[in-house]
Amino acid sequence: MQITPSTLPGVVILTPTVFADERGFFTEQFNARVFAEATGFTGHFVQDNLSRSLRGVVRGLHYQLERPQAKLVTCLQGEIFDVAVDLRRGSPCFGHWTGFILSAANRQQAWIPPGFGHGFVALSETAEVFYKVDAYRHPQGERSLLWNDPAIGIDWPLACDAALLSPKDANAPVLVGAEVFELGSVGGWSAPAHR
Repeated sequence: MQITPSTLPGVVILTPTVFADERGFFTEQFNARVFAEATGFTGHFVQDNLSRSLRGVVRGLHYQLERPQAKLVTCLQGEIFDVAVDLRRGSPCFGHWTGFILSAANRQQAWIPPGFGHGFVALSETAEVFYKVDAYRHPQGERSLLWNDPAIGIDWPLACDAALLSPKDANAPVLVGAEVFELGSVGGWSAPAHR
């Protein structure tokens, strides 16, 4: 497996080796030992999630302030532009973002540790996104940031008026004043804190 660091420390892209021939292909999608060596993650995943989105659907920016989730994100069908935002106040990268294309064709995965917001937009007609998380869903701890907050400045590959959003995501707050992570317990960070 090839490991490619992103512009945000801790967020990495993993590219598995694919063995292909005229019959199809085989790839080892997840190997706990290799994954731990690549990311430093020694926990375990407790839930697998799958979403299907139409072209232009934006999901995010989501994070879990209480019981935060680390995510291993894969696009099984179609193509997405996937984004992580550093929400750890005190981090030199606080409020910075990184983005990458995940697709069924490139088979890449994104590792997004706790302390980061996450979102994506479907670039293909449809996209199926599969992600493993290391903590169960905790609705009381769920938070969102506005996907196109100018203070974050994500360079989304679509026009603002083309985005298809849930009411929750369309009305999400901006980073200024949002609850974020502080230096402490979650990978060295804790919550809540206000900017």
